Amino acid sequence: MNITDLYSWLSSFINMERGLGGGPSSAAEEHFKLDRMMILSELAGHPELSVPVIHVAGSKGKGSVTAMTAAILEQAGIKTARYMSPHVSDWRERISRGDGSFFPDTVYEKAGEELQEVYKAYTKLNEWSGEPTYFELMTLLFFLCARLENCKAMVVETGLGGRLDATNIVDSVVSVITVIEKEHTEYLGNTLAEIAYEKAGIIKKGHPVVSAEQKPEVLAVLQQKARELNAPFVYVTDSVTIPDMQLKGKIYAYNAALAVQAVRLAFPGIDESCIEKGLLSVTLPAHFEKVIIDPPFIIDGAHTPLSINHCIETFCELYGNVGILLFGCAADKEAGLMAELLLPHFSYCIVTATGGFRASDPAAVYEAFCSVGNNISLSCISDTATAIDEVIKLSKEKELPVLACGSFYLAAEIRKILC
Repeated sequence: MNITDLYSWLSSFINMERGLGGGPSSAAEEHFKLDRMMILSELAGHPELSVPVIHVAGSKGKGSVTAMTAAILEQAGIKTARYMSPHVSDWRERISRGDGSFFPDTVYEKAGEELQEVYKAYTKLNEWSGEPTYFELMTLLFFLCARLENCKAMVVETGLGGRLDATNIVDSVVSVITVIEKEHTEYLGNTLAEIAYEKAGIIKKGHPVVSAEQKPEVLAVLQQKARELNAPFVYVTDSVTIPDMQLKGKIYAYNAALAVQAVRLAFPGIDESCIEKGLLSVTLPAHFEKVIIDPPFIIDGAHTPLSINHCIETFCELYGNVGILLFGCAADKEAGLMAELLLPHFSYCIVTATGGFRASDPAAVYEAFCSVGNNISLSCISDTATAIDEVIKLSKEKELPVLACGSFYLAAEIRKILC
């Protein structure tokens, strides 16, 4: 089995990402089953328990926190495995070393063969708990890769929620919860308190949890869960010093503070120089990434109102309040609200499809944007490749910077064409 064959096999299990309805009580409990993940892991010899784990959940920023935390550990000489999602250009972005480099192909291949044997054994059990999901198998593949590569630490980002997420079979030494906002309400709940309850599910008994600044109703839930589990609660405020980093924007500086706190709790005594070098080394695709230099063409996976706000703040600081927006989001996102945040800062906007397998409805998004944008040139080009071409032509003609955002899948399509 080569890595292409392996990913083809994994992709045959894609189902959760296509969307399952039913609301949080039925959808989450019915389709996200930790008992299934535990059975698979037991058959594999519990690779998730082999080394210390730092576990990261939240609505936004968990990817950069995961990357920063892993990079610091790698700089400190601790061989680290990093688990993140989604990937942008290559599926191995999900399963990598702490510095973001890929494992040797042989590691993925051997782990994949082991994973297939585990799956075969699982299908023969009497305690069948339903077909594994793509994410569950990918998660177990990560743990198997980390064990095969003899890593000494793992930094693990949750996929969706926390309590019932496939990654929550770990016994983390530190949990990190980034800013929580309304998201995936069909699975996690309709209120911030309900969503916070799901995220708080990663907190482990007696082990510290590091939290970003939260809204009062979220903070109350997290603190209550920490008290129940006798878990020290470390609250990181917004008053942080901005470190020297490749990632641009105040939000990344704040996320760096979360990562540093987690590292210091999990591995006391790490040298400050390792922290500085680790943070400076982090780059992430589709995180305010410049894919064309002149005029600047920035891509960002921002797809929630909060992340859009942070993205716009950075874009305007660097390029001002004129520019071209290329936007595409999944059908379940708050297009109207994001339009209100985005459109005042641009002169032109092209709405397009996201690409990938997430359902999108460019025509509906365009209508939402039209209801908001009065003093802006708006158009809809459903074909993503054509929209990218038009944006580049317009950018060169008007000598204006471009921001593309709304979806990591849109960012992936842009990188596929331009990078």
